Amino acid sequence: MAASHKSRAQNAAKRARGPRAEDGLRSELIAVSARLFREKGYEKTTVRDISGAAGIHSGSWFYYFKTKHDILVAVIEEGMRQALSLMEEIAADPSPPREKFRKLVNAHLRTVLLPEQHFIPLLLYEWRSFERSERKRVVAIKDRYEAIWDKVISELQKSGDWSMPTHVDRLFLFGALNWTAQWYRPGEKLSIEQLAERAITFCLRTPEAAKIVALPRKARR
Repeated sequence: MAASHKSRAQNAAKRARGPRAEDGLRSELIAVSARLFREKGYEKTTVRDISGAAGIHSGSWFYYFKTKHDILVAVIEEGMRQALSLMEEIAADPSPPREKFRKLVNAHLRTVLLPEQHFIPLLLYEWRSFERSERKRVVAIKDRYEAIWDKVISELQKSGDWSMPTHVDRLFLFGALNWTAQWYRPGEKLSIEQLAERAITFCLRTPEAAKIVALPRKARR
């Protein structure tokens, strides 16, 4: 009886806050949890830690997520949706293939390396804990993300900028870009933009400005 009364009281409080407040607090919980999971590690982060960082009572946390695992999945799904949205904007850009590729690489590196981006490390290291249905949802987003890259790589091949891409090149590319999280430090010799240019030159094997300059006739004799 007491539990039922408590549940009704919680639902009433939830309705009183309104849908916008509900969405805002849920988003805040996801953002706070993402930061804590990356800073402290998923296993070491407690529900109390999340509630305290969000400025809410511990019990309020369960209005939105049943378990800590549920919020881990939400963090990764939300991060991937945001990254996908950005990639879709770039894909719709009418720029030439090489410029579009530059934007993709830059955006991906910023997603991996910027301090406020947390979901990539969590995806890489916590993926094993996902259940089958959770993996299926994340894979569906990932497939759409990767399809954008495949299309741009195909455009690069047609334009002659990437002469011989293979079916594993994107895998090599993502492996290299994602691994920068292990060694890149902000404020060092390379900015993210410069790092992106190095990655593009490495993949395409030639800098954009490189052109064959015709020699004068006297020099060719």
